[in-house]
Amino acid sequence: MILLDHNINKSQAEQLRRFRIHFRQIGYDVGRPEWDDQQEILRYLHRVKQPTFFTWDRGLFRQHLCHPNYCIVVIVGPVLETARLIRKFLRHPQFKTKAQRQGKVVELSQAGITWWEFSRIHQQQLNW
Repeated sequence: MILLDHNINKSQAEQLRRFRIHFRQIGYDVGRPEWDDQQEILRYLHRVKQPTFFTWDRGLFRQHLCHPNYCIVVIVGPVLETARLIRKFLRHPQFKTKAQRQGKVVELSQAGITWWEFSRIHQQQLNW
């Protein structure tokens, strides 16, 4: 399941729909907009099957948040590039499937992808 945080704006969510990316969004399709990321959203990620969660909350790019059953992707690019970056990430050969994404906390930018991985000590990085 692709899950968007409530902080992904409506125009970018609509662009993802035009790209035919199926997702649910916190505060619209599931949960409530005021959910606190460190508590309610993380609990929700533990309950659903293999979600990939996209957010603008930089506080979630932490190694200790790696979990084998979900992926957190923190976007750090221009707001108007959000949908394009999400699409590019989901099409990347190293992150194309749910299985390839699970267990990672990712930082996604125009320059590339940086991530922590469950059971790995060092951060990894690749440029577009």
